Amino acid sequence: MALLPAKLPPPPATPSPSPPPPSSSTSPRYPKRLAAHPALSSNHPSEVSALLAAAARAGDLRLGRALHRRLLRGDLLGRDAVVANSLLTLYSRCGAVAAARNVFDGMRGLRDIVSWTAMASCLARNGAERESLRLLGDMLESGLLPNAYTLCVAAHACFPHELYGLTGGVILGLVHKMGFWGTDVSVGSALIDMLARNGDLASARKVFDGLIEKTVVVWTLLISRHVQGECAEEAVELFLNFLEEGFEPDRYTMSSMISACTELGSVSLGQQLHSLVLRLGLASDGCVSCGLVDMYAKSHIKQSMEYANKVFERMPKHDVISWTALISGYVQCGVQENKVMSLFGDMLNESIKPNHITYSSILKACAIISDQDSGRQVHAHVIKSNLDDVHIVGNALVSMYTESGSMEEARRVFTQLYEKSMSSLISERRNAPVDHQIARMDMGISSSIFASLISAAASVGMLTKGQQLHAMSLKAGFGSDRFVSNSLVSMYSRCGYLEDACRSFNELKDRNVISWTSMISGLAKHGYAERALTLFRAMMLAGVKPNDVTYIAVLSACSHVGLVMEGKEYFRSMQRDHGLIPRMEHYACMVDLLARSGLVEEALEFISEMPLQADALVWKTLLGACRTHDNIDIGEIAAKNVIELEPRDPAPYVLLSNLYADAGLWDEVARIRSAMRDKNLNKETGLSWMEVENTTHEFRAGDTCHPRAQDIYAKLDTLVTEIKGMGYVPDTSIMLHDMSDDLKEQYLLQHSEKIAVAFGLIATSAPKPIRIFKNLRVCADCHSAIKYMSKATGRVIILRDSNRFHRMKDGECSCGEYW
Repeated sequence: MALLPAKLPPPPATPSPSPPPPSSSTSPRYPKRLAAHPALSSNHPSEVSALLAAAARAGDLRLGRALHRRLLRGDLLGRDAVVANSLLTLYSRCGAVAAARNVFDGMRGLRDIVSWTAMASCLARNGAERESLRLLGDMLESGLLPNAYTLCVAAHACFPHELYGLTGGVILGLVHKMGFWGTDVSVGSALIDMLARNGDLASARKVFDGLIEKTVVVWTLLISRHVQGECAEEAVELFLNFLEEGFEPDRYTMSSMISACTELGSVSLGQQLHSLVLRLGLASDGCVSCGLVDMYAKSHIKQSMEYANKVFERMPKHDVISWTALISGYVQCGVQENKVMSLFGDMLNESIKPNHITYSSILKACAIISDQDSGRQVHAHVIKSNLDDVHIVGNALVSMYTESGSMEEARRVFTQLYEKSMSSLISERRNAPVDHQIARMDMGISSSIFASLISAAASVGMLTKGQQLHAMSLKAGFGSDRFVSNSLVSMYSRCGYLEDACRSFNELKDRNVISWTSMISGLAKHGYAERALTLFRAMMLAGVKPNDVTYIAVLSACSHVGLVMEGKEYFRSMQRDHGLIPRMEHYACMVDLLARSGLVEEALEFISEMPLQADALVWKTLLGACRTHDNIDIGEIAAKNVIELEPRDPAPYVLLSNLYADAGLWDEVARIRSAMRDKNLNKETGLSWMEVENTTHEFRAGDTCHPRAQDIYAKLDTLVTEIKGMGYVPDTSIMLHDMSDDLKEQYLLQHSEKIAVAFGLIATSAPKPIRIFKNLRVCADCHSAIKYMSKATGRVIILRDSNRFHRMKDGECSCGEYW
């Protein structure tokens, strides 16, 4: 009775090496005492088995190999099944697959149910689930019937979704046939795990309900799988039933429940769980405490990090997990980013080695505060720790350099990460079977690798690489994977391909809150606010609960088109209807909504009434609007606050200088620029880039470094002459320098985005849209000129600046002049 269809190709043969060489690897912990051990100097199988079992429990592979060598000198291994099984079990528990297979292949006349099960377990636990199921099929064909442990191993081998679809039903049938349905807790637990990991929580619940005996372990398993399956409310209901049945939760139960509470964003429930943790004496447990730190940090209440700190300080021992939980908490909280670097220093001073999650959090903090110097130092630590190839770290590095305006560094990091990943996958694929389902298991390809690389490609605007990753993910069998699909929605929308983003979203059947949020955000950034809000309402009707990121996307949509009343109502409803506590990003969105609409005084009043102390982002948002609406008084207040919070940030000086220049206050402009020189602060250089035939081309104002510079400027001169004839008039008022109008116009016409458009026209052919990326906001004159260029050339020009997308077509922009 085969567990897999015979038509599937067999896996590559597992090599069967000879027994390990003598003496050289014998553990120094077992010198002469091992050689003289009575179990090995006698022919008592029970004594030998006991020693092997002790080595297996200790997970001591070196001792196991030494015992194996001693056994090969006699005939006990070849004539006693119990001894051979004990050795096989030892290798299985230590993950020594080749050695276990070698022992198993040598047991042809001794194999029993224990032998087959131990070998199948070894394969299943070491990534060879398909081979494990084939082995169990061979066992059934040999006439042996499975026991409870065999069925548990078979269920474990069906954790991969493809194998569950092929064999899961067979396993369930065997459990019924062998009389284990509902009568054996271990088999029931294995079935619950198999079903839950494959998304069938309803069937997992039926298996659970059918169990005659329920233990803390099986309750905890079902609760944790509901939490991991994004069914936190059902997990809470199960936990309440668990308590009513008189069971006492252990550390694993409480860790899962704290995670459920974090997902629900329920601080009150979290505090009750914290109280229960204290009563149960679990406060000293590292996993439980780390969960509490994470829960409080994500609660966004006023004292969130104060509570998280208290939990951290009361922990008897700090390790990398607890430090990472606290650091990540500060990053997630969105305030006191400088505190993160201080904590990172304290962690290093305690000789705690950061892991990949620690580094990704630290790099995110550097990105938030645009601290490129600290980011480079962290990058050096990452390289020394050999973690630069880890995708979550590489992605964080790309984001950090992107947010800091260092696009060249961002692209370099992404290219290295991409090339290393592709090189690894290609080299492994050469030796892998053609069947993608086998290849994915044998090569260790995961959807998270593709999702991470696709997200990184989006950050640097490298669409071609993103499309290649999309094609490779399809070939690897991840076409319907939610993680990959969510990344594709984000990547295509961030690269200006909104139609492809919509297609990826529409093809996604299993949508979660991230799927909906990515699409809503994409529509908002492209200027389609009404469509974004319509999609938000459809999300609600689909029964998907929005999270705090969803509301950032919704409020941004309102801000992009000036829907003040609607934005205010959404801001109220996020807490009233969904219990979501607004965090700094939500307040920044509201300030942007009010101030951008000309309600600058109301925006200032809103800031003064915030329950949180406004951070630099909020004040910079207000300062930018003050420049748009020529409000010097409030602009000075905003600039003062930004400078106090982030004294090394040149942005407030530049914005305030521009505000003074607009008003003709040149003495004030000179004072601001003098202050910048004294503090060695430099304005971020404007940079535009576009990708043509898998090559990224960069342009700066007045740039003559490009190989085709002569052709570019010739095209630009022709284009400017043509659009002037159509009515374009250079807006020299935005040139905030005391110089002649002719010189101002000359500088205007050499802005990086205009140069990029000219290059795009000579480097690409119609009707292909021209897609340009810029690290700063597009200026008013370039916005006007590029609209005329789109009309003059009949080309669609899509410009992504630091704030949003501008899709120019036939002289019109998708932003509706509201930007």
